[in-house]
Amino acid sequence: MRAEQIEGQTRERSLRAGEAALPAAARRLRLLTYNVRHCRGTDGRVAPERVARVIAALEPDIVALQEVDVGRPRTGGLDQAEEIARLVGMFSHFHPALHIEEERYGDALLTHLPSRLRRAGPLPGLLRRPGLEPRGALWVEMTAGGAAIQVLTTHFGLLGAERIAQAEALLGPDWLGDPACRAPTVLLGDFNATGWSRAYRRLSRRLTDARRLTGERRWRRGGASFPSRFPLLRIDHVFVSEHVAVERVAVVDTPLARQASDHLPVLAEIRIGPG
Repeated sequence: MRAEQIEGQTRERSLRAGEAALPAAARRLRLLTYNVRHCRGTDGRVAPERVARVIAALEPDIVALQEVDVGRPRTGGLDQAEEIARLVGMFSHFHPALHIEEERYGDALLTHLPSRLRRAGPLPGLLRRPGLEPRGALWVEMTAGGAAIQVLTTHFGLLGAERIAQAEALLGPDWLGDPACRAPTVLLGDFNATGWSRAYRRLSRRLTDARRLTGERRWRRGGASFPSRFPLLRIDHVFVSEHVAVERVAVVDTPLARQASDHLPVLAEIRIGPG
């Protein structure tokens, strides 16, 4: 599929943002979380248009991206958040967890829904390990069917103690603990944490793993999204608050997705409302 075809199809889909308002309880949304590894596929080729093809085929309303490059020589200086958003007919919000001169690297939220940035900022690392990769989070309020939904994305660190500190920060007054971050709320991203980890358990005391609400009896099993060629670990998660009903959560395991990044995207279909 050529870039022009992607743009044509997604331009038509973007008209849904102006559709007649539905009652909040009836508004269905498709959310995607996807660690794109600066669009470097398992074949070693940097190809934002390939990532865009994976996304466009799923017709999501909201996309959370991790490991996005902006202005970095290693990826041709491209603003990957803007380019992918353009190709899939969305608007982008970007937060650079790493910012060195003109080079930026971090997380993005894309959507065709009306949206406004609520907060973008760093998450703590470990004082005794100053050389760790910086991490951050992004919080955007979006409007669907006349109802506001708070959407947050992040990419946690590789060390257990680091992830605990980051989970505690997200649960604190600047993020999920902010009175403005009221239900319905969705937190999604690459947490580098399995369902048995302390960071995962800490987050799941406040929010619910979307897979748990799908009705699957063995919701803890399956759902692996990393590495893409032979998925073994479930570290990409979608957490939801009250007033969010989950209809489906699926790992997108297609030949193109296996090639586009070292993570597979995770798709969640939800309904927001007072139920």
